[in-house]
Parts: sequence; C-alpha cells; structure tokens
Amino acid sequence: MGLFNTTYDVIVVGGGHAGSEAAAASANLGAHTLLITMSLQNIAQMSCNPAMGGIAKGQIVREIDALGGYSGVVTDKSAIQFKMLNKSKGPAMWSPRAQSDRMRFAETWRLMLEQTDNLDFFQDSVNGLIFDGNKIAGVKTVLGLEIKAKSVILTAGTFLNGLIHIGNKQFGGGRAGESAATGITEDLVKKGFESGRMKTGTPPRVDGRSLDYSKMIEQPGDEYPEKFSYLPTIKPLTKHRSCYMTYTSQEVHDVLRSGFDRSPMFNGRIKSIGPRYCPSIEDKIDRFATKDRHQLFIEPEGWDTVEVYVNGFSTSLPEDIQDKALRKVVGFENVKFFRYGYAIEYDYFQPTQLKHNLETKLISNLFFAGQINGTTGYEEAAAQGLMAGINAALKVQNKPEFLLSRSEAYIGVLIDDLITKGTEEPYRMFTSRAEYRTLLRQDNADIRLTKKSFDIGLASKERLDLMDLKQQKSELLIDFIKNYSIKPDLINPILIANKCAVIKQSMKLFKIAARPQINFNTIATLPDIATFITENDIPESAKEQAEIFVQYSGYIEKEKNNADKINRLEHIKIPETFDFHKLNSISIEARQKLTKIRPQTIAQASRISGVSPSDVSVLLVYMGR
Repeated sequence: MGLFNTTYDVIVVGGGHAGSEAAAASANLGAHTLLITMSLQNIAQMSCNPAMGGIAKGQIVREIDALGGYSGVVTDKSAIQFKMLNKSKGPAMWSPRAQSDRMRFAETWRLMLEQTDNLDFFQDSVNGLIFDGNKIAGVKTVLGLEIKAKSVILTAGTFLNGLIHIGNKQFGGGRAGESAATGITEDLVKKGFESGRMKTGTPPRVDGRSLDYSKMIEQPGDEYPEKFSYLPTIKPLTKHRSCYMTYTSQEVHDVLRSGFDRSPMFNGRIKSIGPRYCPSIEDKIDRFATKDRHQLFIEPEGWDTVEVYVNGFSTSLPEDIQDKALRKVVGFENVKFFRYGYAIEYDYFQPTQLKHNLETKLISNLFFAGQINGTTGYEEAAAQGLMAGINAALKVQNKPEFLLSRSEAYIGVLIDDLITKGTEEPYRMFTSRAEYRTLLRQDNADIRLTKKSFDIGLASKERLDLMDLKQQKSELLIDFIKNYSIKPDLINPILIANKCAVIKQSMKLFKIAARPQINFNTIATLPDIATFITENDIPESAKEQAEIFVQYSGYIEKEKNNADKINRLEHIKIPETFDFHKLNSISIEARQKLTKIRPQTIAQASRISGVSPSDVSVLLVYMGR
C-alpha cells in the first residue's frame, strides 16, 4: 500500500532528536508509524554541540535508556569521550556526559531506526495539517501530498518559520544550509493556538589543524569511563579523544564590542528571547561586563575529522568580527573557519496548551515534542519525543496514557514544568529543578522506570531481568551490611586512617559504613565482605546501589516521605469542566491561571505560579477532600 491509500497510526513530523525517539517508541509499541523529514541524511543531526548528557541532562539520557529509548545506546556507540561530572559531590549530582562523533551519531541513529519494525520513512516537507473538526486527520506536504493519520506528532525543532541571522544579513532557514518550514504555525493559529518566537545560536566550526593545542589546557575523559546504556552488550570506551580549554581576554572582548552596532542582538533585528544558560558571547560580555575572561571549550567533532566546535563562543556577530576576535584567543592565532556562528529565530507554542501526555488540549490526537514546546537541548527534546511517541501509540490503541510524576523521573519534572508553568525563554533542565533529586539519580533510572516501561510493552524482558538482578543483589549486600557485626580490632585501623572516632565494642557495619568520612570501597576490602561479594557474584552496579543506600539512607527516606505526601494530591483529580470562576474565596489571579492552564490534579494546581497554599486548601474542600 502506498502513501496515497494508507492511514498511518502515527505520523511523526521532523527527524531530529524528538522525532527520532518518537518514531522509535511509537513503532516499537506496534503502531504503524511514518517519519517525515526534510532530509533523511540528517536524521538526529547534532545541530549544535557534539555531546550528550551533562548536569541533569545525563540523568535524562539514562532515563530514556531505562524506558527502552535509543539515545543512550546511540551515544555509547558513537562516543569519543566519557566523563562523570560532579563526582566530588553527592550521588544525586553525578551527571554522565559524552562527546560524540557527530557523523557516526547520526549514522547510528539512522541505522537503528531502519532496523525498527512498523516504521516507514518519507523525505518531504510538511506545510499543513489536515483536521477533522477538533481532531487531527493527517498532514499536507510541499509535494502536494495529503497523508492520512490517526495521530500526528509535531517535532519541528528550529524549522517553523526559521530565520537565520549573521550580522546585518538574515535569511530563512531551519539550520545552516537547510530551508525553513512554513504553513504549520499558520494552520495551528487559525485553530486558536498561541504561538511565540524564540532564539538560539551556535558557534563557529573551525579547522583543528590551524589550532595550537600546546597553548591550551587538555581535558581528557575519565580514566575508567562508564556508559549511558544499562545493556551489558553495549561496552564502555577503551580509548578517547581529549577536549581542550582556553579563555577569551579583554582584547577579545574589545574586538567583539566593536561589532555591537552590527549585531542583530543589539540593533533590534532579533526580538525574541534566547537561552539564559547558554548565552551568546556578545551577551556574556554585555551582561558580565566586570569579567575579564570567559572559558572556551574546544571540542573535536569526531574520531577522524579535523572539524572542531568552539563551545562558549556562540555568536551572530558579522563574519569579519568573528574572524578578528577569535584570532585574539590563545591557541587560535592562525585559525581557519569551516563555518561562522549564527543565531536562529523560530516559532514555538506555549506548552501550557498541552496535557500531561503531550497531546494538545485544542486538537485531539495531535502531540507536540521538543523545541516546539520551548525547550532547548537534545536530551530534553529526546525525552519529550519518547513520551509523545509512547502516548500517541497508546491513544490510537485505546490504552491508558503513560505519565511520569515529578518523584519518578527528571522527564516527569520536565513535562510538568512545561505544561504547568509554561516558559518565556528556552527551557533547560537542571538538578535544582527537581525537588526529589536524591531519588532521581543517574544510577537508579532502571530501577525507577524499566518495570513501568515493560508493563506497557516498550522495555524488553532482557532489560527487566537485568534490573531485577541488580536490585536483588544490591538488597542482598545491604542486608548483609545491616546484620554483620564488625569487631574493633578489624575496623579501628580504618577509622583511625580516616580520622574517625574508634569503637570500643562490636558494632553493626551499617552504622560504620554510613559515616561520611568512610569510603565504601575500603569497607568492601574487609575479608568477610570481600568474600561475600565474590561468593554472591555482586556486580559493580549493585555495589554502587548498596553504597548509595548505606551512605544516604536518611536523606532517601526523608525524600520518599515528602514525595508520598505530595503524590496523595496527584490522585485528587479536578474535573475537566470545573468552573474555577465560581470559587470566590480564592484570588482572582489563581482563578485566571487555573482557568487558563486547567490542571488535571490538585498537585499540579499547587505548582502553578500565582496559586497559593490557601487557594489549594479551598480546592481540596471543593474536590471533597
């Protein structure tokens, strides 16, 4: 059957990180899925930096992997360096990050998608939507095709009416060398959607052969690198490529300032808001005028290519200024450009127009994922794509929606933040956004999420068995430590070496191991413990779980109790048609916000900016506490 007489279960528009995860999830759940993208060569293209993970973002990639998504596997297979960030802090802050080979990353994604059953591909540009009343019915393309679908996921990235800026020049485009997408925004606005504009930017790419690395600070990967995927068939790196660090200077800043009169950032050409936590270099020197230098991270684009990404130098200044300023940076004196930095403005839709399952409130079976929802970053986009793909497939199959709460996943925090609070600037995930970050660690994403995903048919039996084994072995070790009494003569030398108070009589090892000064690996070398670990074949992953539980059990327990209290409010539903305006005893602001956002539960209502605790109490009374 051809495109003309097929009604797909799910059409995914856009082949970026959100679209790729959406297509994989939908197809793997048995939905007949079509991925439409402008360029099949650019599936899952890393449009900006060649890296995955980082603070809080690494936790999201682990969660995607635990749920059976592809991002973790693809990253591991195409990585050129791996680092666990924040190791000097507690485990809630540990965040995995990998540098990727840009070309191999996209190739690996494409090949994995091609090997996915129920997934078709089509290269074309979508320029319109087909509606059946207030339900989506399919898409229209530039070639003039009308392709029918029961459900559509829009993951248009920066392509919706995309406009590229370099100095005084501006031209339509969704990415350097690729045209913008038109028509979709206009169709949605006619249906009553509220759209806005956002901005993002990218730095120059340069020829690594023209740089002097001897003048820079080398940044190698971890000596014993880990990986993202929980699958044992995926192996960690055995070698890696280094990144490098250098700095801007006052001289560099002076050159950059000389181009401000031609900067679209400052002369009014760009009117939209850019990402607060990834500002352009001109924004940095303007906002932080007292700083005489800024870090630049020099990131190789792959194993064999000479192309280099200048992280920290995102800019839309004119080409001559970019050239002149970068030559003043130490190590860049003879730099050759592959391509100049640029800014891009694009359409997005305020995410308060979505339900928790990422379906739009106005049009049923239409889902949004990625930058169309006002986010920034591959990881945030991929997470939304995965959840939209799952929920689009489940909706078509008349199955219950799949949701994650704030206490279950960073993905839950991300989606709840977006649909409850909305965003006026590109949204980026941080550990500080999660109130339960001790529970939401990168090491336990499989324990938190794999069973849930297996139950809906996405995560494999292999993943579930691996997770069960890890949990069993870790609980076995924890029980042993709780019940094992250690004698003073065995433990006191370790306590003295770590400047800890010695013990005078036998004590349960759990109490000793919980002391902050004590390294768990040292405890694990004690003869009885070492024998127990060997005889019971306790893997490193289970040992790590046990260590974190022993050292942080007090915090974990407290956070669980807090989460349980809030989760009780998650179960108190608010009827879809409830009239908030009849609640005279709550503030006018609360009535307006509640009417606009239409929260589905009391807990969601409590997180809306402008809704006070006393307003929540009134709601509780009305919902029949």
